[in-house]
Amino acid sequence: MNEAINSASAASAASPDAKQQRGIQSLDSTGELLSALVAAGKPLSLRDLAAAAGMPPAKAFPHLVSLQKIGLLGRDASGCFEAGPLALELGLIGLQRLSPTREAEPEIVELAATTDMSVAMAVLGPLGPTVVRLEESARPLHVSLRVGTVMSLVNTAIGRVFAAHVADEVRHGLLAQDHLRLAGAQAPEIFADAPDARDATLAAPYAQRLAQIREQGIDTALNKPIPGISTLAAPVFDHTGSIVLVIALMGTAGSFDSDTHGGAAQTLVAATNRLSRRFGYAEG
Repeated sequence: MNEAINSASAASAASPDAKQQRGIQSLDSTGELLSALVAAGKPLSLRDLAAAAGMPPAKAFPHLVSLQKIGLLGRDASGCFEAGPLALELGLIGLQRLSPTREAEPEIVELAATTDMSVAMAVLGPLGPTVVRLEESARPLHVSLRVGTVMSLVNTAIGRVFAAHVADEVRHGLLAQDHLRLAGAQAPEIFADAPDARDATLAAPYAQRLAQIREQGIDTALNKPIPGISTLAAPVFDHTGSIVLVIALMGTAGSFDSDTHGGAAQTLVAATNRLSRRFGYAEG
């Protein structure tokens, strides 16, 4: 009889309809303070942190003292509260467990569903920007792009976004082999002089395009490299500020707003920004 009662109780607790478990109210308040500090993105005074969490300073202070004791919070030279050593260690553990390509998967599926466009994800492989994921829209595009395709750093939006954000020596090394990639460019299109030198000067139009990408955070390719197909591409960064992914929206030219300030661009940038924040990137 007792076993039956225990089994029923366990089944009830495991049920999705089971009553929500009670937590510790004081810890809930502590969590609100931590969330407010994270949202601020900078050290905060007691008064400002309490106000951001929506509680009086007198109530917030004991929580902050305890958080400081266990190392989740610290205080800077001006007395403002900031992340402590334990918080930093926990953050590093979380970042080490993240797989950018795996974490990006839900965003890619959602982008394809909400925009009705095809979505590509690329990483910087040993041969250059390489497509590792392609989510087709409900109306698939008949293009030559496939998983494993290596993109030009000059004539594709995906490649240019990578080129805009990698170190100069990495970019020059990759550009030397650009003619081997999809829509690849020859040296005279890339370098203004000394095309075989790693320290060669980039051609002015190309250098200006990379600067524009860094400023706008997005690039577009209209009817290139595939006629009739337009692309929007944006970067994803990790906690070191290094580019780890490029995500691109692709659709039939004229079928969507391909302007870098348009609705599709904003949707794409919102997704890449969410991923960057998840990977620990703090802009600036």
